[in-house]
Amino acid sequence: MSASDTALIVVDVQESFRHASYWDASELPAYLARQQTLIDGAKAAGMPVVQIFHVDADAPFTLESGLVRTLAEISIAPDVTFHKGVHSALVGTGLEAYLREKGIRRVIVSGIRTEQCCETTTRHASDLGFDVYFVTEATLTFPMTHSSGRVFSAEEIRMRTELVLSKRFARIVTVDQALTPLSAAA
Repeated sequence: MSASDTALIVVDVQESFRHASYWDASELPAYLARQQTLIDGAKAAGMPVVQIFHVDADAPFTLESGLVRTLAEISIAPDVTFHKGVHSALVGTGLEAYLREKGIRRVIVSGIRTEQCCETTTRHASDLGFDVYFVTEATLTFPMTHSSGRVFSAEEIRMRTELVLSKRFARIVTVDQALTPLSAAA
């Protein structure tokens, strides 16, 4: 595999999240730096960059809200953009057809939220036969409270996501590894 049969998928990197009740910007600067490096590296390598936006009836995620647009700090010139209404970027969007038409065999997954839309897209892409690289450091999530009252930190959620995806659905890689020639990254 090479850059010509690899695509970067940038999931839900959108302003809608700043207006969600669970928004937590404490890890935003580190995430933004890694996400931008991944986007820039993919573009420089000639990989198609696919941008995904989540759209649903929740106020900050409606098209009418004006918030379904790229986070202000991110510079992205996607080759194609899809809107999704469920967790997987591969359901009802045309993304799979686009990837197959372009001869894409490997996808690199990044974006917001680590354990939700990024993880779901990863599992679905793997089940469809794509070789998936999951770039945890280029994903963002937020603390979550279990029904028992225990709060799971964003770091714990990322670790759990890596645990359940690694060697089953994806290779867990850093930004640098995702952008390295594939023979060296394997």
